[in-house]
Amino acid sequence: MHAVLALIRNDLRLYFSSRRALLMNILAPILIAAFFGSLFDSDAGKGPMRIPVAVVDLDHSEVSTRVLAAMQSDSAFDIQELDEAAAGALVKHGKVRASVVIPQGFGERMIAAIFDPARKPAIAVHYDPSQSMTLAVVNGLLVQHVLEGLAQSALNGGAGAQLLSGARARLADAGTMNEERRRRLLALVDDAQRARAAAPTGAAAPAPVRLQLPFTTNDEAVTSGPDAHYNSYAHAFAGMGVQFILFMGIDLGVGLLLARRLGLWKRLRAAPLSRAALIGARMASGALIALILLLVIYAAAMALFGVRIEGSVAGFAAVAVAFALLTASFGLLIAALGRTPEATRGLAVFATLLLVMLGGAWVPSFLFPEWLQQVSRFVPSRWAVDGFDAMTWRGLGLDAALAPVAVMLGFAAAFALLALWRFDWEE
Repeated sequence: MHAVLALIRNDLRLYFSSRRALLMNILAPILIAAFFGSLFDSDAGKGPMRIPVAVVDLDHSEVSTRVLAAMQSDSAFDIQELDEAAAGALVKHGKVRASVVIPQGFGERMIAAIFDPARKPAIAVHYDPSQSMTLAVVNGLLVQHVLEGLAQSALNGGAGAQLLSGARARLADAGTMNEERRRRLLALVDDAQRARAAAPTGAAAPAPVRLQLPFTTNDEAVTSGPDAHYNSYAHAFAGMGVQFILFMGIDLGVGLLLARRLGLWKRLRAAPLSRAALIGARMASGALIALILLLVIYAAAMALFGVRIEGSVAGFAAVAVAFALLTASFGLLIAALGRTPEATRGLAVFATLLLVMLGGAWVPSFLFPEWLQQVSRFVPSRWAVDGFDAMTWRGLGLDAALAPVAVMLGFAAAFALLALWRFDWEE
């Protein structure tokens, strides 16, 4: 037992003696996590992000003018009114997310299209394919503003009487329309005409009628408590902590290969220590180093970026210990399967990047396609990131840590057994 402890102390001394490497292993995840956390920071004090959109009004009708004014007053949009060529150029160069082109004759054809879909006008929406997620937002808000603009023009605008009379004429000429439906639509148009005729004019005229969506939404972020806000840095530190500590596991494995090349393992085998004791000592020292690095990284996250353990402290500790053991066994597996330090490092870095990518370390896993989300459940790094998320910003209890801990310990045991079986003591 004393020999095993001596091996662990020696590994810790060698690792922490390289101050430059230690500093990089701590600073790199902190700096990169700070960058990713700032990208997704949803602090309400900074206000909503406005979507830059170019609008081309080729119609210049009362309806299109109202639509443009509504879009300009919408806090979701940053509107630029341009000609068609300039708007297209901005989209092409990524300066705006989309351009909306309102065609000539749009306002006139809108009423006709209600009763004759074949005459439906088309608004062209040109979008940046790298920002395709904003297309649904632009289309949804555009529908709202077009319908409101059409209704307000019919009830309040100078062209309203012409729009309603035109609608009545088209209904009267619609020979293929069901008679009951025609009667009801004619009654609706007649009511709108009577409402316009009865409205007072001049100084006594009431405020214009504004038709808007008949409901509102109350948005509430669900977190661990009413006073707990989502902290985007929490997920960023979980992802970057997992990534760079796994990189440390690579260094652990490559270090074992270098020691084997120098014949150090042959000398250790001459000592009265079993193979399991030697591998276990190396795994224990690797796990301790990983745990120390993880705690330093999260201490910086708490001190500098307000990350908090909103859930179970015991659960967070269990996830941290399980991930430390996973990292150490991953390093041993690299050493067991690797042939030379040079070739092994490149393959190990590629495998680690694949693990952290599928684990949601770079972007949250819920953004993956459905099939990839299911595949990522077989990746241990996914459970590590989800476990740290659950114990920090999600504020979940100890029960939410049990599955991630069990999965990571299972992978750690499998990696350790495979390393013990396959490790070649001589190069």
